[in-house]
Amino acid sequence: MKYAHLADLHLGSWRDLKMRDLSTKAFLTALNDCIIKEVDFILFAGDLFNTSLPSLDTLKIVTKKLKELKDKNLPVYVIAGSHDFSASGKTMLDVLENAGLIKNVCKGIVNLDTKELHLNFSIDEKTRTKITGILGRKGLLDRTYYQNLHRETLEAEEGYKIFMFHTTLNELKPNHLEMLESQPASFLPKGFNYYAGGHIHHPTKVELPGYGTLTYPGALFPNNFSEIEKYGKGGYYIITADEENQKIEWVPLEIVKHQHLYLNCSHKSSEVITFEIIEHFRGKDLENTLITIRLSGKIEQGRVSDIDFKNIFELLYSQGAYFVLKNTARLNSEEFEEIKIANSNPESIEEETIKEHLQQIKLFDRETELFLTRSLLTALNTTKKEGETTTNFENRIESEVSKFLNL
Repeated sequence: MKYAHLADLHLGSWRDLKMRDLSTKAFLTALNDCIIKEVDFILFAGDLFNTSLPSLDTLKIVTKKLKELKDKNLPVYVIAGSHDFSASGKTMLDVLENAGLIKNVCKGIVNLDTKELHLNFSIDEKTRTKITGILGRKGLLDRTYYQNLHRETLEAEEGYKIFMFHTTLNELKPNHLEMLESQPASFLPKGFNYYAGGHIHHPTKVELPGYGTLTYPGALFPNNFSEIEKYGKGGYYIITADEENQKIEWVPLEIVKHQHLYLNCSHKSSEVITFEIIEHFRGKDLENTLITIRLSGKIEQGRVSDIDFKNIFELLYSQGAYFVLKNTARLNSEEFEEIKIANSNPESIEEETIKEHLQQIKLFDRETELFLTRSLLTALNTTKKEGETTTNFENRIESEVSKFLNL
């Protein structure tokens, strides 16, 4: 028996079309690999989509590929993740399941007297593998599902068993996410042959007594700048199992080449920074390469806006770069003073930060600047409503901002 374990593609998360195309290509490439490797079935452990209501363009691509898998009798078993499941319970996965393209294995009933959650197994027709799992919810709201889970029946079930989950487990949490809220692996039922996880975008595999193999395959394609910077690519697991042995192989998925530059800009002028970036990449083969540039530190002369990114980007694209991403979040100039905030109540930190920034650039008087800053934060502190199109969302934000800016 051979099967694949994928997770966390977040289709639709990238705003730029070229990055979105890479994410889509990762999805198609991984499924093509599964066909070539002749796997018996595919697991997707949450967050196939970045939202419960993805765009029609994304849906067309996904449904076409899933239809191809169905025609080849290659089943796909899924659970909803914290992104493709909404608070209302609506998810596009239900539509895909009703069309017979996927099978959602998070199925069961709640005993109204004991409040216990009794999960059912989905049985793969070809291999007789028994699969079940629990969906993911944002803010660890899925914790109650595990706390109320009736484990005895699941643990007593005979045969090859897979448990799918989309949550952060203490024992699988990487060091760089040590502050992330999590829950113990003891919440999971024991005795399964394989635990197919999602949610953490870091490839991880551990063996725990009484549980066996627990894994996160990581994101199928990096979901943001930091993930591209750290990993460069995504991947998935291929599991080969027989009656006695189980082999688990992580398969890297390099959709595009990647080159990264980190530059400490402290005590440098904007002209020197521009020169050093250009010289770093000059003459290099950048054909079909994704470039990430992170700048940090305090510029000694000039402003961040004085760095000639237009010239830098033109050079990189002339050398064949696929796409260029820059990050200047940790970069500032002498024109701005360092912000220092004393330990404070969390509710007052934002207000203190605003006041510390005031009048560093004197475009308005202090009171007007304070009012505009507060108003902008209030107007921008919103998210798309369920079913709201991107165009309507943007128009709503623009309208609210225009009200107090008198535009």
